[in-house]
Amino acid sequence: MSTKLNIKESIFVGDYKLKLKIMSRVTNIVFTLFFALLSTNIIFAQEDVNVDDIVKETQVAMGGVTNYNNTKFIQWDFGKRKLFWNKWTGDVRVENPEDNQTIFVNVNTLKGKVYENGELVNDDKKATALLKKAKNWWINDSYWLVMPWKLQDPGVKLKYLKTEQLPDGHTADVLEMSFSAVGVTPENKYWVYVDQKEQLIKQWSYFKSFGDTEPKFTLMWDNYQKAGNVLLSFDRSKGAGGPRNVVVASEFDPAIFTKL
Repeated sequence: MSTKLNIKESIFVGDYKLKLKIMSRVTNIVFTLFFALLSTNIIFAQEDVNVDDIVKETQVAMGGVTNYNNTKFIQWDFGKRKLFWNKWTGDVRVENPEDNQTIFVNVNTLKGKVYENGELVNDDKKATALLKKAKNWWINDSYWLVMPWKLQDPGVKLKYLKTEQLPDGHTADVLEMSFSAVGVTPENKYWVYVDQKEQLIKQWSYFKSFGDTEPKFTLMWDNYQKAGNVLLSFDRSKGAGGPRNVVVASEFDPAIFTKL
């Protein structure tokens, strides 16, 4: 039997192949446009996220800005140090048992006194250096405690990055926090993970330099507890570090900031 095609059959086969080729190209174009549109929608969705709204919801979940501003006295342990802070005046007491030091410093004026081995340090140069060191300790140690309240401080820049699943299965909005000429280490950046269900920061990542692509650590920010009229995260999960033994009070002995 002959397998040769007649002229009509040849034209039909050629036409069919041409149609298949055209359909294939059209399909590719449609898929390309679809994924381009999908990508664009994702970008738009991210741009539509209002970072200020996320911060506001977090502050409300933690007790509200008014209650935080009305919080007068906070005491906590961080590492081997113990800190006492009068938020209204800026007076801070830092006890550093490692070097047997007690330092009284006002973090707004940098004025204060330094005691070492129970004796007042009269060397002005040494005292000034230790007052600065105590302030830097307070900046670091308090940040591990009240960072959620400082998301919109002057010089802080917030950017919405993405959503990500937390270890407990909840979805979190991930915000990038960077700094403009503020703080002790303005080159740092952080990612904070805000639980969409509870509106609380549940995790954070620390990057030593803004250009770093991998964090130095990612740790839990959990175990929120009522402290005064606000919620604070302390005594966190094992390995998460951070503040311990937090006390919030409206009444306290003012001698805490002047006497050993």
